[in-house]
Amino acid sequence: MTRLFNDPADFADEVVEGFVAAHQRWVRRVPGGVVRNTAKVPGQVAVVVGGGSGHYPAFTGLVGQGLAHGAVSGNIFASPSAQQACSVAKAAETGAGVLLCFGNYAGDVLHFGQAAERLNQDGIRTRTFAVTDDVSSASREESAKRRGVAGDLAVFKAAAAAAEAGLDLDEVYRVAERANERTRSFGVAFSGCTLPGASEPLFTVPEGRMAVGMGIHGEPGIGEDDVPTADGLAELFVRTLLADLPPDITDVRGQRAGVILNGLGTVKHEELFVVYRRVAQLLAEAGIEVVDPEVGEFVTSFDLAGASLTLFWLDEELEQYWTAPADAPAFRKGAVTAAPPAAEDDNAAAAEATIPLGSAESRHTARTVLAALEAVRKVIDGNADELGRIDAVAGDGDHGIGMQRGAVAAVDAAHEALRGGAGAGTLLTRAADAWADKAGGTSGALWGLLLRGVASTLGDEAKPTVQTVSDGVAAGLAGVLRVGGAEVGDKTMVDVLVPFADALAHSVGEGQALAEGWGTAAAVADVAAQATADLVPRIGRARPLAERSVGTPDAGAISLALIVGAVHGVLTESKGV
Repeated sequence: MTRLFNDPADFADEVVEGFVAAHQRWVRRVPGGVVRNTAKVPGQVAVVVGGGSGHYPAFTGLVGQGLAHGAVSGNIFASPSAQQACSVAKAAETGAGVLLCFGNYAGDVLHFGQAAERLNQDGIRTRTFAVTDDVSSASREESAKRRGVAGDLAVFKAAAAAAEAGLDLDEVYRVAERANERTRSFGVAFSGCTLPGASEPLFTVPEGRMAVGMGIHGEPGIGEDDVPTADGLAELFVRTLLADLPPDITDVRGQRAGVILNGLGTVKHEELFVVYRRVAQLLAEAGIEVVDPEVGEFVTSFDLAGASLTLFWLDEELEQYWTAPADAPAFRKGAVTAAPPAAEDDNAAAAEATIPLGSAESRHTARTVLAALEAVRKVIDGNADELGRIDAVAGDGDHGIGMQRGAVAAVDAAHEALRGGAGAGTLLTRAADAWADKAGGTSGALWGLLLRGVASTLGDEAKPTVQTVSDGVAAGLAGVLRVGGAEVGDKTMVDVLVPFADALAHSVGEGQALAEGWGTAAAVADVAAQATADLVPRIGRARPLAERSVGTPDAGAISLALIVGAVHGVLTESKGV
């Protein structure tokens, strides 16, 4: 278990604070993560990597010359927000564009995608790339759905070296794409990992058994087997990866490959070296020449006992980038020419936006919105453990924690906005952005969109009408559907949000008051949430273990139903907004 922490809610921030204090030669802290603490190279593409905390040395430990220009660091096992990604990208970019690079997880895809949209709107040309190296998470036919695991390192390294070589953004993207096409990883776990402050691991493995094909967020494996010998594990690794070759490789003899044997938390270097000894033998017997192998910890999962093997199939260009010098806190290769330190101007922080003053009517409505957010926080606090339990059936068990972080941040931001004289629209917009920023993950992104949708119709002037609120819910639903990509039947919050929005619109159309109509729609939402127990997930982290979730409702659907029920109580007491 994780033993050394203060307040678990502060763990991720304190990790970054301590990491920067220990590695000031390489990195400096900026809002949302870290960037290189060396002078920028004008005209060089900035490769910005990122993801949730809990995977060190990914992602902050991979920032430095020859590797990433910056890293965005989310909460524990939760993707960073779009706001964080924008902040780090703006601190790292030099005028040649930004490549945002991350593992293929729904929350990361959503948040980094939103960040790219904002950056492009701000005149900073930005592209995104999701790494998909985990062969156990989807078939070859659906390789685009695969997760990003330790193969992140190979893709990050190739893209960053291409940027260092002076390639433009489209060419750096091409190199990342080529590296990803030729990277394959496979892992196992002997025990689960425990998050700071948690009393139980996210999952367990029976004594003497191992989870096969587990993910770096503690997602359970796709099967179990007896724990093998070190040689037996090496043979499983190599056999599995040689059965899943890149499409342009038909014969491995004469091929050259970068190799990464990665410890996931508590498997020690000595054990890894024993495994690698046999891996090297097997690759040589297959006629494969290993180039600059890496054995150690590169992408971890707290105290998870496990390991993974990555094969990075090289061509002439990729080998040049794989072997290029790099100097980062947790990864060094060859010798780089030390760059001068960052200029003082690079350390300037952006000023916080001014809160616009709302009308008296809108400020009155803002107090009701704040009361609703406080009710949301209360209901989430009371159900966080159960939401985590439901989520852990086929996911990583962090839904309750993430929703708590989001609700607390939203309430804090709303209080600050109210003190500044904000109207209802601005208050809810600030709360939405704070929720997305602190919650992270898929649910954080989607809740930020949903709340922003409602805020867009509330405004800061007139008192909202029943129709205004219904239109806001519809706008939030449209944003969730557009960005999230889920449909009714996918076993997500959409299975509740669609019938709730429809029921609310119908009630409003029949002339019901807001509290009455919202109550009717909340009852529909509750029924819809419970009905997700019969569904099989078709997207998201639960998809690879879809059958395990049958009989258990979706955590996101349940939390949405709880929230609209809590808001109904506030609307009843206040007789509307």
